Amino acid sequence: MNTRKPGHTRRRFLKSTAAGVAALAVVPRNVLGQGQTPPSEEFGGALIGAGGRGNGTFNSMGPGIRRLATCDVRFRGKADNKTTYTDYRRVLERKDIDVVAIATPPGWHALISVAAMAAGMDVMCEKPMTRFISEGRAIADAEKRYGRIFQICTFGRFGGNRRLRKIFESGLLKECDTVIVQRGGVKVAQWSGRVVYNVAPVPDWLDWDMYCGPAPHRPYHGHRFGGTHRGYWDYEGGGLADMANHHLDRPAYEYGRDLTAPVEVIPHAPIAHPEACGMWGWAEMKYADGFTLVLDSSEWGGGYDRLRPAKTSESDILAMLSEEDREKLDEMPEPEPLVRFQDAIRTRQQAGGNAEVTQRVATIYHLANVAFRCNRTIRFDPDTERVVGDDEADRLVNQPMRAPWFV
Repeated sequence: MNTRKPGHTRRRFLKSTAAGVAALAVVPRNVLGQGQTPPSEEFGGALIGAGGRGNGTFNSMGPGIRRLATCDVRFRGKADNKTTYTDYRRVLERKDIDVVAIATPPGWHALISVAAMAAGMDVMCEKPMTRFISEGRAIADAEKRYGRIFQICTFGRFGGNRRLRKIFESGLLKECDTVIVQRGGVKVAQWSGRVVYNVAPVPDWLDWDMYCGPAPHRPYHGHRFGGTHRGYWDYEGGGLADMANHHLDRPAYEYGRDLTAPVEVIPHAPIAHPEACGMWGWAEMKYADGFTLVLDSSEWGGGYDRLRPAKTSESDILAMLSEEDREKLDEMPEPEPLVRFQDAIRTRQQAGGNAEVTQRVATIYHLANVAFRCNRTIRFDPDTERVVGDDEADRLVNQPMRAPWFV
């Protein structure tokens, strides 16, 4: 069992003591040569999920991280439990791992993220952060409880308009007429699942039970594995869950949509299949302050035409404030620059794409999928993070996991 206390990694200890300061000065960069990282600043890293996005996710953590372990369910029969693994729990037992990159299908993200942070490790996690909403709350709570660094592997918010962010973060704007329509780019048809398929033998190199993990243990079929796993509710949420964090990260930051959640979602989609993700047209999402966000797939049922994009510029938003409130805004400090993961793990500052704000971004597209699956308007309480007055829809907010998995 890993006995390392959360928040007390070797590097954090070194950085918090006089001995640590001296140790960090023992091997200066100019001795090693340009671009080299001294051992005292190097982190031990692990990659969990070595598929198509694996190397990219690991490299997104930044320089100075040496990969000590790689874990993937495809390593059945060849894992040595020294550098290669099939079970992530064995990786998290190691005391030399400081940071973990998670690039598994999203059904595993919450379980591994929470376990890694409990073991004292910082986390870079592929998008989407979770498969359903309550998992995101578990990750955000773990981030705070264990004092760890979490960063989602999308970075659009780092180029966001901080002045616009300041307006929404100030709390001065009580009503907002902004309408944003996000069209296309969500690969709906590409990541639709198959409703009929033949059962096939499980390949010898694949730990299929571990792959399914908290999801129902379905018969093996190749379309449920690899990139096409995105087409099944068991593992992800179609093209919307795959792509929306890219499209929404920046506007969620700029317009303060990572401070709250929609209160009403109106869907336009055909009846959804219970296992396979499928086509949808659009979802109109309203917030308590009047802000409206529309996700339009541009792939089914005609384009969205109920509302036009409106009042989206910084000057439009400022005009919604009274002169007195604009004066108050000028007196408030500017938002702090967002901290990137490679800096956050060294300074112990919160990362820009941390779990709390990412939970709110993920809630946007998860709620749209809930509405598509139920095929009706749903209402949501941003404070309790539960659907209001609709038990069927609320069950999709907090879905059961296959025993013995839970988060």
